[in-house]
Amino acid sequence: MTQGRHTDAASFGPPLWERESELDVAVRALDDLCGDAASSGSLVVYKGEAGIGKTALLGCLREIAAGRATVWSARGGETVTSVPFNVVRQLLQPTLLALSDEETREYFGDWYDIAGPALGIAEPTGRQADPQGVRDGLVAAVSRLARLYWPLVILIDDAQWADLETLEWLAAFAERLDDLPVLVVVAQRDPEEEAAAVCLDAVAAAARPGTHRLRALTPDATAGLTRATLGDHADDPFCREVWAVTGGNPYDTVELLAKVQDSDLHPEEDSAAELRALNKSARGRGLVARLEGLGIEATKFAWAAAILGTRINPGLAALLAGLNPEQAGRCAERLSAARILTESLYGGEAALEFVHPLIASAVYDAIPAATRTAMHGQAAWAVTASGRGPAAASRHLLEVHPDDDPELVEQMRAAAREHLAVGAPDAARRCLERALQEPPLPDVRSHLLYELGCATLLTSPVTTIKHLDAALDTASGLVGHLRVDAVCRLSQALVHNDQLEEALRLIDGESDRLDPGPARMRLQAVHFMWEGIHAGEEDSPGRSRRLARIADQLAGRDNSERVLLILRAFDAMTRGENAEEVVERCDRALVNGRLAPGLGWLDPEWGFEVLAMLGAAYLFADRLDRAESLFTGAVREYESAGWSGGHLAIAHAFVGYVHRRRGRLTDAEAFLRESLRLADRVGRGLPMHWDAACMLIDTLLARGKADEAQAIADRYSFGPPYPSTIVLPDAHSVRGRLLLATGRVEEGVNELETAAKSAIARGGHNTIMAPWACDLARALAPSDPHRAAELVAEARVQAERFGTDTAIGEALRCAAALETGQKQLTLYAKAVTYLEASPCAYEHALARVEYGTAARSLSELNRGLTLARSCGADGLAARAREVLETGRGLR
Repeated sequence: MTQGRHTDAASFGPPLWERESELDVAVRALDDLCGDAASSGSLVVYKGEAGIGKTALLGCLREIAAGRATVWSARGGETVTSVPFNVVRQLLQPTLLALSDEETREYFGDWYDIAGPALGIAEPTGRQADPQGVRDGLVAAVSRLARLYWPLVILIDDAQWADLETLEWLAAFAERLDDLPVLVVVAQRDPEEEAAAVCLDAVAAAARPGTHRLRALTPDATAGLTRATLGDHADDPFCREVWAVTGGNPYDTVELLAKVQDSDLHPEEDSAAELRALNKSARGRGLVARLEGLGIEATKFAWAAAILGTRINPGLAALLAGLNPEQAGRCAERLSAARILTESLYGGEAALEFVHPLIASAVYDAIPAATRTAMHGQAAWAVTASGRGPAAASRHLLEVHPDDDPELVEQMRAAAREHLAVGAPDAARRCLERALQEPPLPDVRSHLLYELGCATLLTSPVTTIKHLDAALDTASGLVGHLRVDAVCRLSQALVHNDQLEEALRLIDGESDRLDPGPARMRLQAVHFMWEGIHAGEEDSPGRSRRLARIADQLAGRDNSERVLLILRAFDAMTRGENAEEVVERCDRALVNGRLAPGLGWLDPEWGFEVLAMLGAAYLFADRLDRAESLFTGAVREYESAGWSGGHLAIAHAFVGYVHRRRGRLTDAEAFLRESLRLADRVGRGLPMHWDAACMLIDTLLARGKADEAQAIADRYSFGPPYPSTIVLPDAHSVRGRLLLATGRVEEGVNELETAAKSAIARGGHNTIMAPWACDLARALAPSDPHRAAELVAEARVQAERFGTDTAIGEALRCAAALETGQKQLTLYAKAVTYLEASPCAYEHALARVEYGTAARSLSELNRGLTLARSCGADGLAARAREVLETGRGLR
């Protein structure tokens, strides 16, 4: 450590004894930050037990940074962990309050309406916010402000008590620090909550200087601190006893020495025996006794401050303590003199803080249980009366004992709606669960359970199942549209929890209770939808016939009819029925070529699955323009609404696969990798991973990158056991193609045989969506040419039946590969003709190169090479160049 930095560390007083090296890490990072606006950001994490010196370190760093950098600081609080975005609001709100509305909108950009409500600077849009999107919006907003306020230092104390929403933002923000000129310093104890631990572990993993665990002071450092505080005349036995009593804990040591000064105790060996008794007044009952010694009014004011948590509004504390402003002012002065409270400025206004988190915890714990509960109730009233709304009051209502209070139930339901609107579903869940304990009136209970199930739908299917099942079973339960909606949502949760059979039984049971009409048709549509994506369906042909009997009579007059038309089109596409009829049904499901009102990507009634089926039907029926328009619209809508979780991941995957089918392989790879990145943030091993990974593997194989395709397969466990829902394109076919491409021919043949059995059982004869037949025929041709010929003949029949240029051209290309002489060339020529007319440029390029190679045609090879290059098909281009470079027999 340089002398200059040592002076900085020493100048901030006794608490920083033996903390020079830890402080030096942050100071060096601060120097780097201030020296270059283009520098990468840094993250420093201090860990340690209570009182070990973390807060003092942050205070010292704040003073060192003052005048050199913009400093934002915030502190978690033990009593406010349930307040969503509490800590990130502490960080940003003072700065945001200094900006005009126009400036804030300018710096936030498109993220204003998404992240603004979470920060309390914008009204919610009215739609349930996507938590991942809000998190991304906060990351983007802070990133822009970091560049505006460079050099910027962010200090977060007691991060173990930060709200979960802030911790998730912090973990995401930490990943961006390489690109941002900002220093983040986090101080924390080891968290007790698992969710907080996961986030803080991710934060620590991003800390470039590493994590620094603070240790207790040594006896020598304690002696130095003692003499620096009491004077050089403090003798060795006294200093050793200070260390023995405090265990080298800096906070306890400083507090004990302050008590020694207050008591006029001489720092000599004869007085050492009194230290243990004196130390008891620093924490626990001793601190409480010291507080009580300040008087009843001061005690009540401190209690009120502890109830309110961090950055305490003095007026609200006075109201809660039952004091007038003059009395409250005197109490604040006494508590400040006693080193219990301190005053600070927050957004230009005075606020109170406890001097140390240990004091806050001790004061809160000292409030008698009944009094504490009553004060939380009074705080909820005071917060509501101040105009801050149900969500702000809810953290206090969470602490109130259940008491059959209908008004509290409604307050918590309103608070849950506010939390959902700003992207805090966990906070909404807590409010609704507390309302359920009140308990609600019988006619409200079912609605409350329904709301609770909806609040947890995206985060916990198991919890959703429990609550929606209870809502439907309640005696005075849900009726009408709300009941049907609850059944549909419950079935969705069951499917996502791999309980598809239970979902189907639920839908059937409810449908049997209803008379013919829109509600029953909606349930029938949901039933067909879940059956249609069930990979292990036992009677797929029978289900297809039943669906056809219903849907073929419909004109698409309402959304239930439109959904049934989409399901019929998707089913016909997977079965390889006439593509023109598939497209005609898809078109009938639209209104003037657009999605009908109530059937959009953001509308909750039907969900995204049915629209994904619509797009897939277009995609595999060679209507790539319509598929691309639909899926790019999904990306646009999700991004505009701030949805950046699983929905956006699926939209990116399908846009990527449209590019794959068009032959834009480079663009396809980029979209599909982004899809997997988005999906990874939601969780691992989800159904969306199967689709995106399958599409990416297929794309990489088309690019000639078999090793990269295998790496994706390994990373996402792309292989048995397969999910219970179907994968697009067919997972068995793509995995079989991967195995063949990596030289595992026998395994590849076995996988393609499995694909054949599965497709035949389901009646799935779309040779583009499930291209197993042609790959299997090529693989079997050397050993079993008769079987290979049969497979190709059947593939040609199915392709003709489906009728798209791509399907017919691909079947002809495969047939040509198994022939020789003029017959082979004739088949290749036909394949090229069909594929040139199709929208699939990669398959066209493949046919050109194979035709040119078989015919030894220089012109065909050159055309194939040009197409391959434009597609990004590197492997195919290399094959064409190799034939051209040899040049033998070309004409």
